[in-house]
Amino acid sequence: MRLPQDILAEIEQIAAACDKTRSWVFVRALKTYLAAEGREIIEIAQARQQIENGESFDLDDVLAEVDDIVKGAAA
Repeated sequence: MRLPQDILAEIEQIAAACDKTRSWVFVRALKTYLAAEGREIIEIAQARQQIENGESFDLDDVLAEVDDIVKGAAA
């Protein structure tokens, strides 16, 4: 993996301050990324695939069904 010198320097500083290896810092950083932004990217890609597979519902149809349900409950 190629890293800009400034990023590598920060990783080395963090590793030294925590008495850990650079690998430990890399893994922690990647886990944090994957738990947040990475997870969101995966979920969006999965949602797009579901839409392409026809595994979705049109929002207007859903809203119309909700309106019908609400009207039925009020009657």
